[in-house]
Amino acid sequence: MNAISSPAPMTAEAPMTEDDILAAPENDYMSPRQLAFFRQRLLEEQSQLLNNAQETTTHLQDNESTPDPSDRASVEEEHTLELRVRDRERKLLKKVEEALARIDANEYGWCEETGEPIGIARLIARPTATLSIEAQERREKLKKMHGG
Repeated sequence: MNAISSPAPMTAEAPMTEDDILAAPENDYMSPRQLAFFRQRLLEEQSQLLNNAQETTTHLQDNESTPDPSDRASVEEEHTLELRVRDRERKLLKKVEEALARIDANEYGWCEETGEPIGIARLIARPTATLSIEAQERREKLKKMHGG
């Protein structure tokens, strides 16, 4: 007797792919599976940012000083650049943590200005987005007009 096994049915717990989430119907917007997709993406980004910070700390601690002034200047310039990058990443890490908090509060994916959906494509491109494209454009236009 030869039994043919059929593929396992997709469960509600199966993780979504980017293609799945883009193909999902509108009424699935910010469903538990979509929120799980974005939570996982944000956690991966958080982990990478924390790893980068740790590598920088280790790199700066391990650095030996050099007697040559031009070599020392090059090393200091490299450190300055690295610290600038880490500062930007620190700010991004704060945005990632805020996005995770919005997921926990069931507020993720909705424009903080209009209450409208931010949109799946925008959230895939920028998982920390808090504004719809239209609201972001309005904000940037106002900023330009007021010299900000």
